[in-house]
Amino acid sequence: MANIKSAKKRIKVINKKTLRNKMIKSAVKTSIKKVIVAVNAGDKEVAAVALKNAISAIDRAYMKGIYHKNAVARKKSTLTRLVNSL
Repeated sequence: MANIKSAKKRIKVINKKTLRNKMIKSAVKTSIKKVIVAVNAGDKEVAAVALKNAISAIDRAYMKGIYHKNAVARKKSTLTRLVNSL
């Protein structure tokens, strides 16, 4: 355990940021899964709506610095290719 006051504060801040990042990543994964489920069901309309929501969630996570830009591009590209395959 840290003895210095600033180190104790850093531990608190890091834990708070880690929790926030984990929540946002979980939301992104859920939105991606919704797209995949819709594609597997063969429902193009639902998949298109889910894709729009997923891309929005991924972009929000990128703006908060949670994902690297190349990872974001890869995720969006993969999902778009899935939906377009219907």
